[in-house]
Amino acid sequence: MIAPRLFLEVGHHQERKRGQAACGDVFLSQKVEDGNRIISVLADGLGSGIKASVLANLTSTMALRYMASDMDARKAAGTIMATLPVCSERKIAYSTFTIVDMDPWGATRILEYDNPHAILMRGSEPVPQPSERLPLPDQQGRETALRHTRFEACPGDRVVFFTDGVTQAGVGREATPLGWGEEAVTAFLARIIRERPQISARQLARTLVQQAQVLDGGQARDDISCGVVYYREPREVLVLTGAPVSRARDPEMARAAQEFRGRKVACGGTTAAILSRELGRELVMDLDTLDPDVPPVSRMEGFDLVTEGAITLARTVRLLEEEDAPDLLRPNAATRLAGLLLESDVIRILAGTKINEALQDPSLPEDLDIRRNILRGLRKVLAEKYLKDVRIDFI
Repeated sequence: MIAPRLFLEVGHHQERKRGQAACGDVFLSQKVEDGNRIISVLADGLGSGIKASVLANLTSTMALRYMASDMDARKAAGTIMATLPVCSERKIAYSTFTIVDMDPWGATRILEYDNPHAILMRGSEPVPQPSERLPLPDQQGRETALRHTRFEACPGDRVVFFTDGVTQAGVGREATPLGWGEEAVTAFLARIIRERPQISARQLARTLVQQAQVLDGGQARDDISCGVVYYREPREVLVLTGAPVSRARDPEMARAAQEFRGRKVACGGTTAAILSRELGRELVMDLDTLDPDVPPVSRMEGFDLVTEGAITLARTVRLLEEEDAPDLLRPNAATRLAGLLLESDVIRILAGTKINEALQDPSLPEDLDIRRNILRGLRKVLAEKYLKDVRIDFI
């Protein structure tokens, strides 16, 4: 029996060590070209600051490239270790790492070098998995090995992996003299998932890192990073924007909205007016959402969000490009749209192709670029930075 195809939601959160200009941990994630695998890497450079960041970047970049090319795991790790410098005193490489390689049918393998062990949570219960030890080439007199784990994930599973800034949080404090520790971290994850069973990968990673920071007295005493992979059924959203090429196709746009079973967003005054007219639903502006940066939100039955078009879309693209957590910023149409898109996995955009003369005026601000170009930018950032499945259809 073939396993059902799952959506792989990947999220992470990081806090750099207090007083440092850069985080010495690096998280990278990439869809392999065939679209059926995602590889995530969390590397921890020895020490902190710029030097650690450079070494962690080198490690994570090499790991992504080698794993995507299907290089043998031991050979890939050995090549990485041979490339990295080794600390002359501690006889360890200048970066540790965790690699999670997964496909949408649940096949997962985890490769770990000196990072805390990744945790598989099945619902709110930790499920230990057998692993094998793969010896690596000698590192200046120190035996080293790669921890290699394989398993088949189920719907609802989460893989949580982190740097030692999490497990060592609170070292020397009365409640945690030896640090938080993997056992207590696992218990914390179980409690959070019990309380919030639908918590997203990004939110769970953020919650864990923030708790580690609390144990450190409110300021990170080391770089603290966490990555989460959440295997689940996909969440879909339909974004409708722009008027169809001719009025005769307005009913087609309305029918697409009516028949869609996921969340729905209308972006654009004309778009909302068409949907209101064709579906016979009242459109009401929400004056409580007035904002100096973007036009306000409106409300219409059956839609999760109704916004203005080009300005809001362009602002949303910038938020997604520049912010790690745009949904935590001041609530307005753009931050709400960004948050809704981040909570979704499969994003379908139905874009009208009727020319809006206002978007063609070269004297207008850059935010009022041609809608189609804005949508291309939206697709790019959602697909490349957040690994979303994005499709744009024109009408």
